[in-house]
Amino acid sequence: MSPRLNLIVLGKQGAGKGTQSTVLSEKYGIPHVSTGDMLRNAVKVENELGKKVASILEAGELVSDDIVNQLVEERFKQPDAQHGVLLDGFPRTIGQAEALEAMLGDDGIKLCINLDVPIELVTERLSSRRVCQECGTTYKDTDIEAISGTCSNCGGDVIQRTDDYPEAIRTRLENYERDTEPLLSFYASRGLLVTVDGDQSPEDVTNEIMRVVHERGLA
Repeated sequence: MSPRLNLIVLGKQGAGKGTQSTVLSEKYGIPHVSTGDMLRNAVKVENELGKKVASILEAGELVSDDIVNQLVEERFKQPDAQHGVLLDGFPRTIGQAEALEAMLGDDGIKLCINLDVPIELVTERLSSRRVCQECGTTYKDTDIEAISGTCSNCGGDVIQRTDDYPEAIRTRLENYERDTEPLLSFYASRGLLVTVDGDQSPEDVTNEIMRVVHERGLA
């Protein structure tokens, strides 16, 4: 493996980024850095920053680059990130991508993985998603945990997040098309982009990603 294995997972909300990032993080021994989780943790703290982030997330809007860049840069300084990171939800804009290049310097991004999933499917996935407020475990609305409202993992409350409501989903997907899709050209121009069909089993998606990582000599 290269000294630092820095990977990005891109895709529409509901494309399976979290699922793939968790699996790949374990396989390659690098931390899964989810800006979504970092922002939700900021909300739980309920300080001034957390309250500002909460109002933005509830509206389905994107948090400013300055706030997100600051959170990510601090995360890179932690000991477990010294051999690489797997970025989920960052960068989301060209500005964030340029800031990321400055943060990483010579140990830049090795591969950007784009999970391609039809908009109809991601909308269905998001609207049926239920999440434990305590540990973040995800369920479908037909799962017993979602029906009972209790997480089988930690006993926490299982809810539908406000950013998974229909209006918020539409706003999030519109924001993705406007702000994040340009990143595909950004990383393609650097020879770092690979697009993977996300409309297949999670195991098949993982195997396809790992094949590309291996072919490029990254692990």
